[in-house]
Amino acid sequence: MEDFTQLSGLQLDALKEIGNIGAGNAATALAQMIQTKIDMNVPRVSILPFADVPELLGGADAHVVGIYFMVTGPAPTSILFILTAEKAGVLVDMLLQRETGKTDIHNLSEIEISAMMELGNILSTTYLNAMSMFTQLTFIPSVPALGMDMAGAILNAILAQFGEIADHVLLLETDFTKDKEEVVGHFFLLPEPGSLQTILTALGVSF
Repeated sequence: MEDFTQLSGLQLDALKEIGNIGAGNAATALAQMIQTKIDMNVPRVSILPFADVPELLGGADAHVVGIYFMVTGPAPTSILFILTAEKAGVLVDMLLQRETGKTDIHNLSEIEISAMMELGNILSTTYLNAMSMFTQLTFIPSVPALGMDMAGAILNAILAQFGEIADHVLLLETDFTKDKEEVVGHFFLLPEPGSLQTILTALGVSF
C-alpha cells in the first residue's frame, strides 16, 4: 500500500488545485443559493494521521458538527466536513443571512439542519465534480449524515460504522468569509486503501 505521508510537492499541488476549483465552484453555488456573496478558498492542503484529526478541532472532547458522505466509484472514499460547534453556528447564520449569534447549535431547527446539510451537499458535489473533471473518474456521493457530538465520538463512529479507511487522510482547510466574518472548516478526504493511488495515477502524478 502507498505511503500517504510521502506525497511529493507536485502531488499535493495537484490535489490543492482540485480543492481550489471545488471551493470556487462551491462559492458560486452558495451565492446562487442564498443570493449573497460568500468568499471561499483552500488555504492549506496536508496529509495527516486520522488519529490526529481531533487535535485540529480542540481535542477529542471538543463539541463539533460533522457531515459525512460515502463515495462509490473506481476510487472508493469517504468525505467528512467538520467544524467546531461555535463556528457551525456562525456558518448557519451566514447561510441564513442573519446576525451572528442567532443560531443555537445545540437546538437546531429543521431549517438550520437543512442549511447545514445543503452546505455539505454543495461542498462534496463541487469537490467531486472538480476531481472528476481532472481524473475522468466517476465519484458518486451518498446521502449525507449529520452528527453533533464530541470530535472523538464522531470519528470513532465513522471508524466503527463505515469500516476500513486509510490511516492517513487528506485535509483541505476551507475558509469561508462573509462581511469580514471568517469561518474555517475542515474538509477531509478519507480514501480506502488503493484509492489515492488510483486518483493520483488518473491525475498523471502517481507514486
